[in-house]
Amino acid sequence: MLTDHTDLTIRPALPREAAIIVGHRHAMLAEVRPLPAAQLEAIDAAFAPWLATRMARGEYLGWFAVDPAGQVVAGAGLWIMDWPPHMWHVEPRRGNILNVYVQPAYRRRGLARALTEAAVAWCRQNGVRMVILHASDAGRPIYAALGFTPTNEMSLIVALDSTPAGEA
Repeated sequence: MLTDHTDLTIRPALPREAAIIVGHRHAMLAEVRPLPAAQLEAIDAAFAPWLATRMARGEYLGWFAVDPAGQVVAGAGLWIMDWPPHMWHVEPRRGNILNVYVQPAYRRRGLARALTEAAVAWCRQNGVRMVILHASDAGRPIYAALGFTPTNEMSLIVALDSTPAGEA
């Protein structure tokens, strides 16, 4: 539910609007962890075709908050991941909410919450029981209020060998 600016509309993102999602991801990553411009550009270049492929296959869904003039002021995505049966669910899909971004002038008005609720509602209506996300410090209270809880997930960045596969 929007707490302010109720003149904004939440609507699905269209595949032809993928560049907006790429821009939101770029801005979100730059705010969460300042990165060199070249690294952000490399992420954008790799993300754009990944996104286009998954949107075309229906594996990535997006929602936008749009003002009366049609300008997108916020967005969120849902990646439907193939997942093995798990102790918390046996369904073969898991939702991953990502790329939640609200333009600075529109923050603290319930948009991130409304967009996340749209993604969760889609999951509920389409049999996706498990939904995960990675929260920024600013987003953590919003997601906790929606019922998200921390898990025991850990991560490791693997250093890659410089020798191409098959060569020794």
